[in-house]
Amino acid sequence: MKAVAYQQSLPIDHPDALQDVDVSKPQAGGRDLLVDIKAVSVNPVDTKVRRGSAPPAGEWKVLGWDAAGVVAAIGPEVTGFKPGDRVWYAGSIARPGTNSEFHLVDECIVGRMPQSLDFDQAAALPLTAITAWEMLFDRLGITPGKQPRQATLLIVGAAGGVGSIMVQLARRLTNLRVIGTASRPETAAWVKELGAHEVIDHGKPISQELTRIGVPQVEYAVSLNQTDAHFAEIVEAIAPQGKFGLIDDPKEVNVALLKRKSISLHWEFMFTRSLFTTPDIAVQGQLLGELADLVDSRLIRTTVGENFGAINAANLKRAHALLESGQARGKIVLAGF
Repeated sequence: MKAVAYQQSLPIDHPDALQDVDVSKPQAGGRDLLVDIKAVSVNPVDTKVRRGSAPPAGEWKVLGWDAAGVVAAIGPEVTGFKPGDRVWYAGSIARPGTNSEFHLVDECIVGRMPQSLDFDQAAALPLTAITAWEMLFDRLGITPGKQPRQATLLIVGAAGGVGSIMVQLARRLTNLRVIGTASRPETAAWVKELGAHEVIDHGKPISQELTRIGVPQVEYAVSLNQTDAHFAEIVEAIAPQGKFGLIDDPKEVNVALLKRKSISLHWEFMFTRSLFTTPDIAVQGQLLGELADLVDSRLIRTTVGENFGAINAANLKRAHALLESGQARGKIVLAGF
């Protein structure tokens, strides 16, 4: 079957950084689904793994985790799906990726695809939606619903993939005052369109930007990229006993700055459940089912920023390059082989 893979960790402009290859078609066993991949999207984790993790000599490593497709076959222990079902999921970082014609995935982390979306529109959502959902409701402990007291959520880097869905979830499912950050007019407009109450410029001191719009401090803050560059300003902006979450990999942050305000720190990694096969692994499949209902009810919209065409090495290299530039808005999707 066709796939896009690599054998060495190389800069994305190197001819061999990603290659079109043929690999063996896997067979479904256990509780695995064999999915006929119709569309994928590209995430920062794809670029990080490509740059930092090479396969054993002579082997190919297939990237890609977001996927939308059709169940082609099922393992003997599968109970929730059948061939022909349209599904979406974010996969497991411990297994081969979705940039291939067929892909194996544990049914526990798979959800039924929204009826109202095409495959490319659906592929934009799983990984970022799970990340945003887990950060808001599992890590930060925010309770869905309209609470008596309105708190404020600051999302640093709100125009990217995770930010694009986090803004929507926070605005639609809570009564949080949502403040997003963006540094360009087009990305600021995107964040506002998705539902943020206000958008500020993270190219300027964040605490000063918040003061400018009349928000002295926030109860919750989430940093989605460049945390090391913004950390001191974020701490300044968080209210005493507030909560701070992050998803990126800063080289160094001085967590001692959190002590004076008793700020709690929460790291979100959406692959944790599948990587460790936690007892609650099926929560991710259930979450995707709830998300599908929200999409079909028109409460949540797809976050596709650009469609780069067919799933091949040339188009995936373009997607990786754009993500590495830091200029992407929303999600980059590819569809069909």
